[in-house]
Amino acid sequence: MGGPIRVLHVVVNMNRGGAETLIMNLYRNIDRTKVQFDFLTCKAGVFDSEIRQLGGNVYRIPYVTDVGHSGYIRALKQFLTANREYKIIHSHMDKMSGFVLQAAKKVNIPIRIAHSHNTESEGRLAQKAYKCFAGGYVTSSATHLYACSHAAANWLFGEKSKQAFILKNGIEADKFQYSQNIREKMRRELKINDDCFVLGHVGRFTQQKNHHFLLDIFVSLNKEVPNSILLLVGDGPLKPKIIERIEKLKLTDNVKLVGIREDIDQLLQAFDLFLFPSLHEGLPVTLIEAQGAGLPCVIADTITNEVDLGIHLVQHLPLADKAIWLKQIIHLANEKRSRTIKQEALALKGYDIRKTAKQTEASYLSLGAQVT
Repeated sequence: MGGPIRVLHVVVNMNRGGAETLIMNLYRNIDRTKVQFDFLTCKAGVFDSEIRQLGGNVYRIPYVTDVGHSGYIRALKQFLTANREYKIIHSHMDKMSGFVLQAAKKVNIPIRIAHSHNTESEGRLAQKAYKCFAGGYVTSSATHLYACSHAAANWLFGEKSKQAFILKNGIEADKFQYSQNIREKMRRELKINDDCFVLGHVGRFTQQKNHHFLLDIFVSLNKEVPNSILLLVGDGPLKPKIIERIEKLKLTDNVKLVGIREDIDQLLQAFDLFLFPSLHEGLPVTLIEAQGAGLPCVIADTITNEVDLGIHLVQHLPLADKAIWLKQIIHLANEKRSRTIKQEALALKGYDIRKTAKQTEASYLSLGAQVT
C-alpha cells in the first residue's frame, strides 16, 4: 500500500511504433499517483528517457533472436521470478505474448493481459511459424484480452475474440488541429514551396508498410502533377532499399526522407494528403492523427473500417489496382477542401486519449483491487 499500483508492460522496445505511441499517450495522461508503468524490453528505445522522467523503470532482457528460444524463455522466467511484486503484466507482443504470459502464469502473476495490435505476423515463413507456435499459448495463459480493433482481436484471440476489451488508439486531439501558421512554418523548415502538393506517409521501413507501392504510385503521379512531393517519415531495416529505389526511379528531388520525428502533430500540417498502403494493420494510430489534422487519407482496403472517424476523410482502395489510386490522388490534388474538422468526432468514436486514459486507469485499479 502507500503508492501507485505498478503495471509491467512488455514490448520489444519503446520506439515510435503504433503500439508504443499508444502506451506513451496513455502513460502521459493517466494519474501516475495511482498507476505507474514499468517496462520489460529487449532493446533500447527512444522513449526510455521519458519513461524514467515520468517515474517508470525500464528493464531489459535479451530477445529470442539474440539468445534463441531457450535463452529467451530462461531470461523471462528469471526476471519474473525476481520481480514477483508485479500483480499486473500487460504484454504487447502479439503472438509472442504467448511465451511472456505463460512464464507469468508459472510464477503466479495474477493479472495477465494480452494486447493485440495487429492482424498478421511479420517475418519470413520460419519466423511466422515460430510466432504461430507462441500464439498457441496466448488465450490459455492470459486472464484478460485487449485489442486495438475487432479485426486485431479476431486475429490473435480467435474464438475468444468476443471476450476482448477494445482499447481505442486515442490521441491528444487538440494537438493535431489544423493550423495555417504551423503549416507555413513546417514547409519553410522542409524547404517546400507553398504551391507544392505534398503526399505524406508515417511508418517504419518494413515490408508491412509497403513503401515500394507508395513509390510506384508516386512516380506516376509526379508525371501528372510535377510540383508534387512525397514525404516519408520513419526509419527501419528496409530504408537502404527504399533509398536505392528512389534513386533508380529518379525521384531524389521529389521524395524527402525526414527520419523519426517527435513533432508528428506539426509535420502533418505540411501534408496535403496522407497515403497508407499497408499490407496489414491492427488499427494504426497515425491514421487517427491524420484525420485529427483534417487530412484526406487514401488507404489500403486491408485496413479495418474501424479506423474511419466518419468525417469523410478516409477512402479505402484495393492494392491490386494502382490505376484507381492514381486517379483518386489526382482528383484530390485538384480539390480544395477545408482542413478544419469537428474535434468532437474523435471523442464520439472513442479516440480522445484523455477519456481512454481514465478508462484504462480505472480498469487497472479495479484489477489491482481484486488481487490485493
